[in-house]
Amino acid sequence: MSYFIDRRRNARNKSAVNRQRFLRRYRSHIKRAVEDSVNRRSITDMERGEKVSIPARDISEPNFRHGAGGRRSIVSPGNREFVQGDRLRRPEGGGGGSGAGEGSASNQGEGADEFAFSLTREEFLDFVFDGLELPHLERKQLVDINDRRPVRSGISRSGVPARMNIVRSMRQAHARRIAMRAPIRRALREAMEALEQEERKDPVLRDPIRIRALREEIERLEKRLESVPFIDTHDLRYTHLIDQPQPSNKAVMFCVMDVSGSMTQSHKDIAKRFFLLLYLFLERNYERVELVFIRHHTAAREVDEEEFFYSRETGGTIVSSALSLLDDVIEQRYPPGQWNLYVAQASDGDNWDDDSGHCRKLLSERLMPQLQYYAYVEITPHAHQTLWEEYERVQADYPERFSMRQIVEAGDIYPVFRELFKRREAA
Repeated sequence: MSYFIDRRRNARNKSAVNRQRFLRRYRSHIKRAVEDSVNRRSITDMERGEKVSIPARDISEPNFRHGAGGRRSIVSPGNREFVQGDRLRRPEGGGGGSGAGEGSASNQGEGADEFAFSLTREEFLDFVFDGLELPHLERKQLVDINDRRPVRSGISRSGVPARMNIVRSMRQAHARRIAMRAPIRRALREAMEALEQEERKDPVLRDPIRIRALREEIERLEKRLESVPFIDTHDLRYTHLIDQPQPSNKAVMFCVMDVSGSMTQSHKDIAKRFFLLLYLFLERNYERVELVFIRHHTAAREVDEEEFFYSRETGGTIVSSALSLLDDVIEQRYPPGQWNLYVAQASDGDNWDDDSGHCRKLLSERLMPQLQYYAYVEITPHAHQTLWEEYERVQADYPERFSMRQIVEAGDIYPVFRELFKRREAA
């Protein structure tokens, strides 16, 4: 029987096991608190931890106690006023059941103090992105052989100590010992039998010289048995590894944001918060996802992360400029046969006359046949414009790979984000 003892220290004298059990048990309460927190946060503090409160009544547990049993009458010790059978008078008060405490009574129902605790950054993000994934992620077979993974390929006689195969080495040593010791044991057994036969003879017929020779032979054979090593260098076996080309699930996410003059500062803040959630989600859950940031007004430019979130450039609106640039980047750097391609676009729906139809053609004829998924969010409290209508036609052609949602206020960001990237059931 083996025993494993975890001697890791718990931070601040807290039990890590009990903490994880508590998080699992009250997951639904914590998740609601996290969702409210995400909607209240600004861009700058989106990924910090959080202090979560749970009503005390929700964490109370029933308990059982042993009663005295039977019928009994009790008079409290120190009682000088009452005897058994007396009726107690109703206590005097100011009416309404008010007591001697400070403040006034309320008729708004029951209440309880809340139980508050802090979530770390890792725990907070775990709850934020629970149940989310990139839709339709596929393994792409690489054309080149740069993406390799070492895999086991049999046993080798040479290698480094870290790859030593203990089981095979011990098996080889055991087989060698059997092979080397078998003839010695056989000769030893024959010598011992001959010595026994010689010693059984009548003392007159015994041959002292032969007896001495047999004993010397037995001693020599026993030393040979002891000299056989338990394990030898020739017994060592090593796990052989080869580099095998692996299919890749590499992905790239194109973040396309409208920064035209029709996008108010409030709309841009909402778009940035949406993309920041997307950025944190990809950074945390997918190691091999690249991000390409595209800002557009009348012209589109590929920018870095800093400029995408903080640049104040603005202008008119031509959405097709961003889609054309996106198509060029895919053709030059991200072949669909090797990459999973995703696009997330945020706009207020305003677009130049006749450009919305061009956007639909670009999506239907060029982009959607190559993309795994396209998510479009329209940030506007007003009625939809022609861009939404044209995108609806694209969604009708690609219902599983094209999703559209509307965001009216900051509180809609997180629910919309969860709808767009929720985990799909396997078909």
